[in-house]
Parts: sequence; structure tokens; C-alpha cells
Amino acid sequence: MTSARQLYQHIVSGIKVYPPKETQAIAFMLLEHYMRLRNIDVLVDRPVAETTAQPDWEGIITRLNNNEPVQHIIGSTEFCGLEFRVSSSVLIPRPETEELVQMVTRDYAEPDKDVAILDIGTGSGCIAIVLARFLPHVTVHAWDVSDEALSVARENARQLIADVQFAKQDMLNVTFPLPGNIIKFDCLVSNPPYVTYSEAEHMRPNVLRFEPHEALFVEDSDPLLFYKAIADFGIFHLKTGGKCYVEINEHFGAGTKQVFEERNYKQVEILRDIHGKDRFVRAVWNK
Repeated sequence: MTSARQLYQHIVSGIKVYPPKETQAIAFMLLEHYMRLRNIDVLVDRPVAETTAQPDWEGIITRLNNNEPVQHIIGSTEFCGLEFRVSSSVLIPRPETEELVQMVTRDYAEPDKDVAILDIGTGSGCIAIVLARFLPHVTVHAWDVSDEALSVARENARQLIADVQFAKQDMLNVTFPLPGNIIKFDCLVSNPPYVTYSEAEHMRPNVLRFEPHEALFVEDSDPLLFYKAIADFGIFHLKTGGKCYVEINEHFGAGTKQVFEERNYKQVEILRDIHGKDRFVRAVWNK
């Protein structure tokens, strides 16, 4: 007979590459996923029968110490209260992106007919799927340039029973006619690549080694490349009064805002995340 607390302590003591609070959070995630043991079970030291099937804890701890993300080990992560499959083909959804989704859901909460939203660079499909689930009155489209990412996104949509129209599309080289026969959108939303390669040295190994660089990085010579492409696309494919929401690099807030202002977008705002960092730009196409 062992106990939830003993398992928790074993996992925590074995993980060497994360700070204490993160190590503890990882241990709780593993116990919940593999053993259906909750935080309270650890606190009350719930017994675990010797006959209970357990994973290879030593193998899992070794993978963690090799900087493999815990989300890849368990194969999923939570985003906006939903469980998403993830792999090395897609970015692991971050809490900041939940805030981006919340902005869109607040602005489009009131039912309106023929509302079309496009998620550009969908990755795991997390943004598009949550919008489709939370805003059942809208039509949600999602594009990505990666076949592997689209495969993950479609599987997530199937598992989460979300009606999203996925298509392969390169935002830097958009091909026409547009997938889904939609010409004008009410809303564009995107979490595009925005980390410059010079910032890579400050990033953790679990990100650099296990998440797709094409979804993370942009050349230092043109860090606003994707925002220019999105803003240019919106000029022709946003309805009058349509909105654009993008997640941004905190160091380029003013520059990203300028990209939209130079293209005659109105009400261009830089918005901060829960940590007080410049993290989003919202703009309205009103020409």
C-alpha cells in the first residue's frame, strides 16, 4: 500500500529542471492524469492500493528532466476549460491566449446573423474551437500552413464536438478563391509567430527543443512580418466595422499598433495581459 502523498513526494523529488512551484504543479497534473488523484487526495494522503495500475514514473521523470513538456508526455492540456490534444507539431496553448479568446467572446456574445470569424495560424485549433463552442451563432474558419497542425486541430474539433471549417493556407502567400467561399469576415483573430530569433537564448529548453519553431519565431530583420500580412488581408477581407485581434510580442506593442494605424484601421488599442505586459492589439476596419 502506498499513498497519494508518497507518490507526489516521489515525483517532486525526482524532477530537477523546474523551479519548485512549477515542479509541484507538474506533479499534480501527472497524478490527475494517470491516477485520477486530485490535489485534495494528496493533502489528505489518500491510500492507493498496491493493485492499482501505475505508469512508469521513472521513465516519466527522466523525460521531464530531459525538458520534454509534461503536456507532450500526457498528450493533452487544458485551455479555457476544455482538454486539447497537443504534440510537437503545435504550440502548447498558453494562459495569455485564453485572454485573447475571452476578448473575442465578449465582443461577439450577442447573437447576430451571418457572423464569420477567421483564426489565422490555428495550430492545435484551441482558439477556433473555443470560439465555436462559446459562440454557437457564428461561423468559425481556421487556417494553418502545416498539415500536421491541421491534423491535430481537426482531431481536437472532433473530440470536442466543435463545428470549425479548417483549411490549409499560408498567410504570407494567400491563395484564392478563399476556402469556404467566404469573401468577407467579421473578425480576424491570430496568435502568429512573434518571437525573434535573438530572443531564443532567453527561452527555456522545453520550448526550444519540443515546440515547432515555425509557429514561434520570426526573423529579427522583420519582426512584424505576420502583422503586416494580417492587416493587409483585413483591408480586403474584413467587413466595414470588422475587428482584428492579435497576440503580440510585448517589446513591439507600439510598432504593431502602428502597422494597423498606417493601414487606416481605427480604434487601434494595445491591451495588457494578466501580468501587465503589452500582449494584444485590437483594431477596427472602418474605411
